[in-house]
Amino acid sequence: MSLPLDGVRVLELGNYIAAPTAARMLADFGAEVIKVERPGTGDELRNWRLYSGTTSMLYRTINRNKKSIVLDLRTEQGRQDVIDLAAKSDIVLENFRPGTLEKWGLSPETLSAKNPDLIITRISAFGQTGPMSERPGFAAVAESYGGFRNLVGDPDRPPVRVGVSIGDSIAGLYAAFGCVMALFQRQTAKAGLSLEQRSIDVALNESILSMMESLIPDYLAYGVERERTGGRMEGIAPSNAYMCNDGHSVVIAGNGDAIFQRYMDTIERPDLGADPELATNAGRWKRRDELDAAISAWTGMRSREQALKILDDAGVPSGPIYTAADVVADEQYASRDMIQHFPVDTGGDEPADVGFVGIVPVIGGKSIPIRSVGPDLGEHTAEVLRDLLGREDA
Repeated sequence: MSLPLDGVRVLELGNYIAAPTAARMLADFGAEVIKVERPGTGDELRNWRLYSGTTSMLYRTINRNKKSIVLDLRTEQGRQDVIDLAAKSDIVLENFRPGTLEKWGLSPETLSAKNPDLIITRISAFGQTGPMSERPGFAAVAESYGGFRNLVGDPDRPPVRVGVSIGDSIAGLYAAFGCVMALFQRQTAKAGLSLEQRSIDVALNESILSMMESLIPDYLAYGVERERTGGRMEGIAPSNAYMCNDGHSVVIAGNGDAIFQRYMDTIERPDLGADPELATNAGRWKRRDELDAAISAWTGMRSREQALKILDDAGVPSGPIYTAADVVADEQYASRDMIQHFPVDTGGDEPADVGFVGIVPVIGGKSIPIRSVGPDLGEHTAEVLRDLLGREDA
């Protein structure tokens, strides 16, 4: 199968999650991604959530479909190799602290001098410009600056963090989109693009802020400061998680005006469905506690399976709260090849059969096959330096 980004070469100078996520997306759809790692330890992600073996499943996941080479950027030869590889690449992706590439003699100007068509995509905590640009920061800090952390959790408790590095992943999505956007502009431009046009600047805090819907205009237009609402969504009701009598919870999103009446009929509360004050979201939000109590009383008398079947038959959007085990056993994911299996070294005597999440978005009805999981450290060093740069084996 011909992939959309076949023929595109990406040089990844990233570490951790943000830039590697962007490069993974490009690799998923056919780009040749050459990941540069430091000698000895490589990307620190290799040791994050490492339960056994030498390379974590987190690294294997985020760095799938890539090649790994080891270069020491503290040496003149290592830096020269980066310059030479950039000259043969379409994109350089990096997520170091601003100024780091410049300190190493690998500034965009230096890399672009050898390759005037090179797209340079940079991810940092606060962007390459502005008074905070030189400050370091991980996604946890960016999620706080972007307004996200303040809305996560219950109103009577301190803010909490979601269970994944969502700030890094969203920044990676924006970076991948920026790369493809620049590739398209480069292809359609009648003249060469300036370095400014080929430079994509992604900030973690801005990536989060851009996902905050109407947080800022609501404040500026109405003086409204949104607050944490637990499992609810501000101004939308009823939409929450509800406990069943078997200890499982279900999520029910019956907040649409057209859905609400049949939702109330389904939970045997037609009086609420007929109440004119509850005909719109604004009225339902005012009486959200009353609605949640009625729904909880209904789900509390049924098992998860029973509740979901009744709701599904009535056309009320609902679903279980899945664990990893639930996802692995799910027929819908399986039908679209969303769990793909590979033999992976996990530290035992024999490779283990490990499932990895498939490639999104789907093309042709099923996930594109993953070509390889994250490589061993330096697995492709000799191949890349010999075949691409003509270096001798020594």
